[in-house]
Amino acid sequence: MLLQKVHARDIRLDHPEFMDQEVQFNLIHRITDSEDAHCIQSEQGNLVFAQTPGHNAWLWLTSDMPDEAKRKVLSSLIKQLEQSPLPGVSGDPATAALFAEMYAERNNVQGRPFMQLESYFCPTLKRPLNVPGSWRQATNQDVDTVAEFLAGFSNRAYGVTVSSASQRPNAEATIAGQNLYLWIVDDAPVSMANIAHRSPRHGRINAVYTPSEARKNGYASAIVAELCAMLRQEGLLPMLYADVNNPDSNKVYRNIGFVESGNILDIKFG
Repeated sequence: MLLQKVHARDIRLDHPEFMDQEVQFNLIHRITDSEDAHCIQSEQGNLVFAQTPGHNAWLWLTSDMPDEAKRKVLSSLIKQLEQSPLPGVSGDPATAALFAEMYAERNNVQGRPFMQLESYFCPTLKRPLNVPGSWRQATNQDVDTVAEFLAGFSNRAYGVTVSSASQRPNAEATIAGQNLYLWIVDDAPVSMANIAHRSPRHGRINAVYTPSEARKNGYASAIVAELCAMLRQEGLLPMLYADVNNPDSNKVYRNIGFVESGNILDIKFG
C-alpha cells in the first residue's frame, strides 16, 4: 500500500468511507485546515494521518480493513514517522491501541490511555424549556470571566489545574474568533459554549462549561441548544465530543437531541 505525504489541503475527506465516520473523525477537518499540518494518506484513500505540531496525531483507517492489512499499513506509517516523534495518537479505540502498541515498541516509549471521547451529532434539536436567562456573543468586556471559565474547563475536562491569568490570552483569542457565546442570568454570565470549527457538513461545538455554583439549572443545555439552532440555520449538522467518564455532560447532550456516533481513544506517549 503506497503512503504519500501530502499538503494538508490535498487530503481527501470526501470519499464515502470517511464520510460514513465523519462525525467520529471530524477533528481531522480542523487539522487539515492548518498550514503547518503533517498529513499522510494512502493512494487508495483508506488511511488518513493528520497532525499539527505538538498535538496528538489523528488516525483514520477504513473500518473493514483486515487485521493483517492494518498491521502492514501501520508498520509502513510508523517507519515514515521515524523523524517526527509523536506526543500521542487519537482514533477509534482498536486502531489507536494497535498503532500505540506498534509505535511504542519501535520507538522505545510507553503509551498510556489519556481520555476516551464519545462523538455526538444532533439530527433533531430538543430545546430545553423554562430555562431562565438569555444568550449573547462574548465581547472584550468578558475577558476576565472567560479566562476564569477556561481555567475551570481545563480542570474539569482534563484534570489540569491552571490559573485564570494564564488563560487570558486564550480567552482574548477565542473571543476575537466571534464564535464564543455566554448564557446570561441577572446580567451575569453563568455558562459558555463555543463553535470551534465549521467543516463542509458539520459545525463542532466545544468549551461547554458552567461553574459549579450555577450547575443543574439547564444553562449548558440552553446555550448549546442555541448554538445548534444557529448551525442548523447555516445548513450544518451540529456535533461535539464528550468525555465518556463525565456522565453529566453526556446526559445534557442526549437530552437536547445529540446521538452517539462512535468513540475516540486518546493515547499519550512518554
